[in-house]
Amino acid sequence: MLPLIWPDCSNVRDLGGLPTTVGELKPGRLIRSDNLDQLTLAGHAAVEAAEITRFVDLRSAWECETWPSPYADDARWRNVPLWDPADPDVSDLGLFEQYVVLVDDYGARIASAMIAIADAPPGCVVVNCHAGKDRTGVVIALTLDLAGVPQALIATDYASSESTILRLLSHVQQRYGGTREYLLKSGATTEELNALTSRLAG
Repeated sequence: MLPLIWPDCSNVRDLGGLPTTVGELKPGRLIRSDNLDQLTLAGHAAVEAAEITRFVDLRSAWECETWPSPYADDARWRNVPLWDPADPDVSDLGLFEQYVVLVDDYGARIASAMIAIADAPPGCVVVNCHAGKDRTGVVIALTLDLAGVPQALIATDYASSESTILRLLSHVQQRYGGTREYLLKSGATTEELNALTSRLAG
């Protein structure tokens, strides 16, 4: 994992270098970030230097209107909201319980986000939400699990609460049989999942 300096974003890192069952994830393939509306001119220059081919923005339509992405009019930007303002309010639940609701009730949304990574043109994909922690953390954790990254290292990448993401991955394993099976049941195809793992480690 390589922390990146994208002024004035505060939670940006390249996931290259993490080991998998078939080798290391390649640098410059997948970056996680907080909201890109904070970018300065220097930050924009750093983003362009990373040769991004797709931005996968997980924020709601309301968030995108309130804090517009500087790439919203760019063909590389794709908005894949994981929460909708019309969804039941689960903010009074604990973090793990919120993640379980997201995984169990909105699997098609998660699958769509991961397909957006898989079918991006060759190059680097950025996945972001507002703070770059929860929604981004869930999608990235499932992506890394699919790619075969050890769960202890996935938890380290999540950082803010290792036990929460490990509990979520355990939930996915116990309820669905694993991340691949979960995503297949949620609408992803075998070809799309193979493309995702290939772009990260191939």
